[in-house]
Amino acid sequence: MAGCAHPTAATGRNNDATHPAWTGRLSLQVHSEPPQAFFAGFELKGNPAQGELTLSSPLGNSLAVLRWSPQEAVLDSGNQVQRFASVDELIETATGAAIPLPALFDWLGGRNTAAGGWSADLSQQADGRISASRTAPQPRTDLRVVLTP
Repeated sequence: MAGCAHPTAATGRNNDATHPAWTGRLSLQVHSEPPQAFFAGFELKGNPAQGELTLSSPLGNSLAVLRWSPQEAVLDSGNQVQRFASVDELIETATGAAIPLPALFDWLGGRNTAAGGWSADLSQQADGRISASRTAPQPRTDLRVVLTP
């Protein structure tokens, strides 16, 4: 998996610790049969309980906006709005893989949190690069994030 993401200030993150935001690119590769790959630009705001993830194509066209709160999880693809029972179901439908949202926020913040078969490599986090892999359950899934300054 190859991809990119960065927080929105010089550190890739805004200065408001209560409302962090990151922007960049991400790639997600699911080693299934047939293999699946997802590449997008992104802007992530909020926290695991309430937030918004905007996904865009490599050309900058909006692909979808994912919003979640304790009351709802919504996928807005521009021409269709779908509601989900949980943020986990929302993320999996939008990206094709079950990405652990609480761990992702931790990884972006430099905390190496383990989650449900996922392990993260934060060795390049200071440079705005994060990678994580899920080996169990199968199929293997790889996430790459490159943050933009």
